[in-house]
Amino acid sequence: MNDDARPAPEPQDFPPHSGAADEAKRRDPSRRSVLWTTAGVAGAGIGLGALGTGSASAATTAPEAIAAAEAVAAAPARQGRTMAGVRFDRRSTVRVGIVGLGNRGGSMIDLFLAVPGVQVKAVCDPVRDKAERAAAKVTAAGQPAPTVYAKGDHDYENLCKRGDLDFVYVATPWELHFPMAKTAMLNGKHVGVECPIAMRLEELWQLVDLSERTRRHCMQLENCCYGKNEMRVLRMAHAGLFGDLLHGAGAYNHDLRGLMFDPDYYEGPWRRLWHTRLRGDLYPNHGFGPVANYMDVNRGDRAVSITSIGTPALGLAEYRKEHMPPGDPSWKESYIGADRTISLVQTAKGRVIRLEHDVSTPHPYSRINSLGGTRGVFEDYPERIYLEPTNTDDRWDDFKKYAEWDHWLWKEHANPPGGHGGMDYMMVFRLMQCMRLGLVPDFDVYDAATWTAPVPLSHLSIKAKGAPLPIPDFTRGEWKKGRSGMDSEKPEE
Repeated sequence: MNDDARPAPEPQDFPPHSGAADEAKRRDPSRRSVLWTTAGVAGAGIGLGALGTGSASAATTAPEAIAAAEAVAAAPARQGRTMAGVRFDRRSTVRVGIVGLGNRGGSMIDLFLAVPGVQVKAVCDPVRDKAERAAAKVTAAGQPAPTVYAKGDHDYENLCKRGDLDFVYVATPWELHFPMAKTAMLNGKHVGVECPIAMRLEELWQLVDLSERTRRHCMQLENCCYGKNEMRVLRMAHAGLFGDLLHGAGAYNHDLRGLMFDPDYYEGPWRRLWHTRLRGDLYPNHGFGPVANYMDVNRGDRAVSITSIGTPALGLAEYRKEHMPPGDPSWKESYIGADRTISLVQTAKGRVIRLEHDVSTPHPYSRINSLGGTRGVFEDYPERIYLEPTNTDDRWDDFKKYAEWDHWLWKEHANPPGGHGGMDYMMVFRLMQCMRLGLVPDFDVYDAATWTAPVPLSHLSIKAKGAPLPIPDFTRGEWKKGRSGMDSEKPEE
């Protein structure tokens, strides 16, 4: 059954944590202002202000950093019930609203339209041309014309108020992810958000509490978890082929200099401007998510602490010097974001996860995607494996030999449509399947918060010269219970 018979609840203010009273009064930033300003964002606790935005050169001592992180890591009293293991309500058709129709959203709408049992009811973008192009795709696919929301920066609020939507998909600049996810849940919608789901620890706690209170799932749509290699390694790890797991690594090493300075690729310099605000790992999810799944983080283990270091920030300024003409607005920017950050995450079981981020220097694309245990190791880019007792000669083996371990999704959809090797389609297909059949989602708000926590924490750790900082237990102890995740069984339709 669909939920259209239930009226959407009225939006209400959500109480923040840890001295964040000012945040509750702060108006959500407009899209235009966050696209075109380098000003710091005021905040409390471990907000961007506390993390050094606007005063990045100020010294932060290790004791100060640890005390600040511990204050927000402490779990506040639960306001609802856990969302771990909570099923969607079964429905014959999933009715979707899409917010943000730029590079990502404009391509992902094709995949929603390609999945059976999905209807795109509404599209939203302040740039009307983009919204109307998306609406045309919907009618071309044989569906009724969706409602277009393009009346300014906050028209997404009107989309979220609709009573005929089950799910809101958000693909907008990062600083808008939190207010949009919050608005969707307050209006009774499940929500899926592109990476990262928020930029502040307090915002992560708010999303956790709001998901528990509204009984609506809030998910980080981490497409790399659905990569063919990642899902094969996941099943092999859970089958014990790597023995006892010890370490893993993930990254987002992707030379984005040309795109970040391209006036036509991103709408405004919003992504580049984050390199004027934070020093840390701005995009940890692609690397962290898959390795966390291998190690059952939040499902028997948990991420306990993080320590980060970073290089000087030279790459973007050097690229600007060589490619941007005098008078370009970028010459007013001062970059503080480390060209490469390296973080070490420790888990409760003592395992180590290495995360890397580098979008500012020349480098072939790599997410590293490595996993090691007492019986062997896998490394990606290029893919290779070494497992005992099969391998005994200290030479890498061919990972293609292990195709029998492919996840059922990849066996059912050998040639999926869409970008990134098909992982985008797998993600959308599986999420929509879970909603139609009333299943537990493959990941939830606790995963979203954990995978995103390195954004603010790596910045603070780097400022404190690598001080190890606690990662909040967003599950409030539920991580000790084993439960289902990405390694799913094929359901009965």
